[in-house]
Amino acid sequence: MDMMIELLAKHGLMLVFLNVLLTQLAVPVPSTPTLILAGAFVAQGQIALVPLLAVAVAGSLLGDTPWYLAGRRYGYGVLRTLCRIAIEPGSCVKQTEDIFERWGPRSLVAAKYVPGFATIAPPLAGALRLAFPVFVLYSAIAALAWSALPIALGAIFHTEVERALAWLEDMGTGAAALIGAVVLVYVGIKTVKRYMLLRFLRMARIGAVELRGLMLQEDKPVVLDARSAAARRLDPRRIPGAIPVDIDAPEADFALIPPGRDLIVYCS
Repeated sequence: MDMMIELLAKHGLMLVFLNVLLTQLAVPVPSTPTLILAGAFVAQGQIALVPLLAVAVAGSLLGDTPWYLAGRRYGYGVLRTLCRIAIEPGSCVKQTEDIFERWGPRSLVAAKYVPGFATIAPPLAGALRLAFPVFVLYSAIAALAWSALPIALGAIFHTEVERALAWLEDMGTGAAALIGAVVLVYVGIKTVKRYMLLRFLRMARIGAVELRGLMLQEDKPVVLDARSAAARRLDPRRIPGAIPVDIDAPEADFALIPPGRDLIVYCS
């Protein structure tokens, strides 16, 4: 902790830039604590506010741009890869697609405040062919608002930040152990939830060969395409005969399903 404070005091702008850059590149290094601490340094006159905001925005844009370009080049495959490694895989794809479908480029402004969306939004914007200048404009606004909040909190509550740092310093190695324990418990809970979800999906899933065999039968099942509209645009391929379903309002689509038939659902 002392080392971090010393580094921030000597190389505050560079440290903030690198921390934000790594966060936006999807490296699991939280930048909010650094921004709050930097805000406290602003209140003490050790760091200037405008350069601090500038490096935070620059780091965010430089971290988001490769993901945007990857989405533009490789399309939906980038989203699938990111969501496979996400700690919240169950809602990763659908949540991001729904938000972007509803708000368009404006959703980038709020992206950094939505868990999961912050990482997925840039490649999704690229995959949906959002113009690069528009992406940069909204991403810059988002980065400015996102970084300004913790900096402001650090500046307003700089006295409390100093007390917290003093308390952590008094704890010594116990502070690091406590923080590490909290992180491990959080990751452990999310890992168990992920395992249970994937186990359930494996139990309820059939393969392409088995589906093909069922489709060749006389009493073949009804296949429902539960992907979002954005997902269908990104990947127009579909299982022949599948019925598109709006997962948020499926009643009208369900009326097309013959009674007494097996149902097979697929999504992103």
